Amino acid sequence: MQFVEEIEAGGGSKSKHCADLVRFLSFGGFRITEASKITWADCNFEKGELTVRGDGETGTKNWSVRRVPMIPDMRKMLERVKGKTTCANSNSPIMRVRECQKAMNRAARVIGMRRITHHDLRHLFATRCIESGVDIPTLSRWLGHKDGGALAMKVYGHLRDQHSVEMAQRVTFSAPVEKQSFEANL
Repeated sequence: MQFVEEIEAGGGSKSKHCADLVRFLSFGGFRITEASKITWADCNFEKGELTVRGDGETGTKNWSVRRVPMIPDMRKMLERVKGKTTCANSNSPIMRVRECQKAMNRAARVIGMRRITHHDLRHLFATRCIESGVDIPTLSRWLGHKDGGALAMKVYGHLRDQHSVEMAQRVTFSAPVEKQSFEANL
């Protein structure tokens, strides 16, 4: 992703940490306040999940605890970050920076894309999940929504319609179906 590469190459003392925060938000769908509170103790490589804890003010929005699975890109990034971190004790935050909006603004300007925010990365995560076939109720739990998926359907429902139309284009009756294959599916 050219955007993240530009952040990483930005030349600032925290450029690499900012690029990792962008990845972390994109790969986990966290709110920026949640991301800053996730520690190495919340990272369970064995189960392949991150625990997001809430306190209402600085953690999750609704005071709840949720578990977000590590997608393969997240696991790879976390393993790399942990390997490079000299102070990765269990109470240390995973991310070394709390925000990176200035770095994101600069990178967007340099590569000629519209400005995006930390919260847009949460939307990116949700969009990628839906496009990958994750169902709305599951995504809703990962995002920490307590409405059974109503908000996610309202915000992202059009993606499912678009995806459905694209998937329908794969279905054809014009190609011959082998008799054996057809009978096996009955």
